[in-house]
Amino acid sequence: MSTPEKPQNQGNQESIRTGTSVEALKRAYLDNLFYLQGKFLEVATPHDLYMAAAYTVRDRVMARWIQTARCYKQAQARTVCYFSAEFLVGPHLANNCVNLGIANDAKQAAVELGQDFEQILEQEEEPGLGNGGLGRLAACYMDSLATLQIPSIGYGIRYQYGIFDQEIHDGWQHEVSDLWLRDGNPWEMARPKLRFPVRFGGHTEHYTDEQGRLRVNWIPNLVVNGKAYDTPIQGYGVNSLSLLRLWHSEASTSFDFQAFNMGDYYRAVDAKVEAENITKVLYPNDEPAVGKELRLKQQYFFVSCSLQDMLRMHIMTGSALDDFQHKYAVQLNDTHPAIAVPELMRLLMDEHNLDWDRAWDIVRHTFSFTNHTLLPEALEVWSVDLLGGLLPRHLEIIYEINHHFLDEVRMHYPLDKERIARMSIIDEQGERYVRMAHLAAIGSNAVNGVAAMHTELLKSTVMRDFHELWPEKFHNVTNGVTPRRFLRLSNPQLSQLISNSIGNDNWITHLEDLRKLESFSDDSGFQQEWRAVKRAAKNSLADKLLKETGISVDPDSLFDIQVKRIHEYKRQHLNVLHIITLYNRIKQNPNIELTPRTVIFGGKAAPGYFMAKLIIKLINAVAAVVNQDPQVNQLLRVAFLPNFNVKQAHGIFPAADLSEQISLAGKEASGTGNMKFSMNGALTIGTLDGANVEIREEVGAENFFLFGLTVEQVMKLGSEGYRPWEYCQQNTELQAALDLIDSGIFSHGDAGLFRPLTDNLRQHDPFMLCADYQSYLDVQAEVDRAYRDQQLWTSKSILNVARMGKFSSDRAILDYCQKIWNVEPGQVKIDTCADALCTSERMSKHYQAIESTDVVSREIH
Repeated sequence: MSTPEKPQNQGNQESIRTGTSVEALKRAYLDNLFYLQGKFLEVATPHDLYMAAAYTVRDRVMARWIQTARCYKQAQARTVCYFSAEFLVGPHLANNCVNLGIANDAKQAAVELGQDFEQILEQEEEPGLGNGGLGRLAACYMDSLATLQIPSIGYGIRYQYGIFDQEIHDGWQHEVSDLWLRDGNPWEMARPKLRFPVRFGGHTEHYTDEQGRLRVNWIPNLVVNGKAYDTPIQGYGVNSLSLLRLWHSEASTSFDFQAFNMGDYYRAVDAKVEAENITKVLYPNDEPAVGKELRLKQQYFFVSCSLQDMLRMHIMTGSALDDFQHKYAVQLNDTHPAIAVPELMRLLMDEHNLDWDRAWDIVRHTFSFTNHTLLPEALEVWSVDLLGGLLPRHLEIIYEINHHFLDEVRMHYPLDKERIARMSIIDEQGERYVRMAHLAAIGSNAVNGVAAMHTELLKSTVMRDFHELWPEKFHNVTNGVTPRRFLRLSNPQLSQLISNSIGNDNWITHLEDLRKLESFSDDSGFQQEWRAVKRAAKNSLADKLLKETGISVDPDSLFDIQVKRIHEYKRQHLNVLHIITLYNRIKQNPNIELTPRTVIFGGKAAPGYFMAKLIIKLINAVAAVVNQDPQVNQLLRVAFLPNFNVKQAHGIFPAADLSEQISLAGKEASGTGNMKFSMNGALTIGTLDGANVEIREEVGAENFFLFGLTVEQVMKLGSEGYRPWEYCQQNTELQAALDLIDSGIFSHGDAGLFRPLTDNLRQHDPFMLCADYQSYLDVQAEVDRAYRDQQLWTSKSILNVARMGKFSSDRAILDYCQKIWNVEPGQVKIDTCADALCTSERMSKHYQAIESTDVVSREIH
């Protein structure tokens, strides 16, 4: 597919709302600045300028959105509903310009108006709607769903505050409220009349109705409303969009006049505060009991609103409920939305009077479940007491689901009591827990892992019993990332070089076309251009590091980057041990031959995760020592870039020479950062973990730096009794690195500061850093030697990009369509519908209608 074509317009007749020429964009920009911001250029603030630009681009998106809604309504095609607690969408303005095909004209319009388009883009706040890979994956999938013209809705939570903004003080992470909505969000549209009640607590009453059927009435002690906010997700090179519908909680009665009149001013707003707390913040600290309760409230809140919305739209079409599963395919993105299984049962039975068998048939043919982890602590469970107190009706339904399911298990394995106990939704060992992964698997028609290795481990470990019972349910869908944001948008120079070289830009939607680059991998002229693009990206990142951290780095050094959530299993501290080892080597031999290296970290630690926060402190402490030592800092520098997010990622992935993907084999489900780095020409140093396995297969073993234990070796070592202290005793450099940390050199003489970390490595080391340390060092030495041969390194870099076609999110969505959802991409061609783009007069009527009714939500089906 080529660059998106702009609609043809007749000169001055071009609509101020839909026109895409430079002149039309200029007129629209000034119009929005004046009428919506109440400013003119001479007095407008940077935020005013951004808002005017955002509304200008949004108008063009809206023209397509209305037509998408019309076409999908007429086609009555099956709709994919993606349920996710996170959507880490990233900034919208530049991405929408790219997808609409107006990026160059928008820049030119800004120039002719005397504006700096890059400064305008910089004003956009990162939407605080996600934490990490799970949310970013969901956002990539929404982009691909729109680009592939698949009727789709993403359902989630409109968090008032994001996870947090990360600041570094004295090397420690400090969490600051992420006020991303403080200055407004021009990309969302509130739907004040689209709200649904959500109940919590109370008790249930069982009774028999007039027809003699057993019925249940749930009497809650708290009812909140969920109000919809809609964001259009523009597809690339097409006129279709996906809808991202997020829910905001509010009190059903926001002000108690009786309490106020009696002088109880706090109780007068209690209900409002309690209701709005549900969507106040992303991922509250879940260590205290109250945090766990709030997280469960969030999960139930958004799935209840979403399912009520889907039932509303289905009924409005006049369709029978028995047809619901043919109209909707719901993907549960991990276990966070798993409470949707009993909630849909409740809605169908208690609200719509279906019997159990009919309701259960609909449920099991509607949902599919994606598992994202093998870590036991990440397999979500809720105590029976907590879930029953908060959602009493759902606990009853879960017990009934479990009763029917265990009867089925007994039919297959009548004498295997241990298997029955393992497969039960209720964990009866000690305090009783509801296993949400079991509930999701039982209530879904398909279960998938997110990388080939992860899926095989899923089938052989945590879900082995379920795979043996239902092998046909299990599938693999290796994750993917959108090349629109993570190559075309974030690395425009490399994108242009690729397009010029292979003769077109069809690769943006057909990433497998990058294979044409292979023929250029040894071309010296092309290699020179490739290195120039990489050097420019490294210059930009070096400038950013200096501005934000005060650390000066050499763009000609090897940029060795590890950016991801800070967690022990991701093993940032293995990277730090390598840095300390290099430091020791340089100090012992100042004339050592080493490739100059800049090691860059980024990522956030969960507020309550002490060890992860200690790792951040160690990184910054080591950086302070290394960077200030004149004997060392010409060969080695270290930096931690605070507040890693999508916006920061735009400058990081293009600048990387080496991508650190060093989790212990068998612990990372997939990873997507590994794909983004490789897609931008970085070489990977990594273990055979997650999608690393498939990346290595695609790019070639000779273009991937492999180290570490295999999954089989990890399991064998664990079963035999892993003794990390023996590795420390046998490896003098490892012992020296740990001893140097304990000496206090990195902590101003405080020998105890990092003891929790070093003691854990010596005595427990749950992620086997000590076992992988020497292999990691050996392969890092290979990296060092390889980088000195710039011709060979550049060839490997080109081949990494050329062979990344498999890892497009478009391919992943096509896999879901074929294996799980049973939908046809591109079945509804928006541009072939009548009046592909609405005229300005028709649009005007639509805008007037939107003021009084929820046109889009009604028309999307």
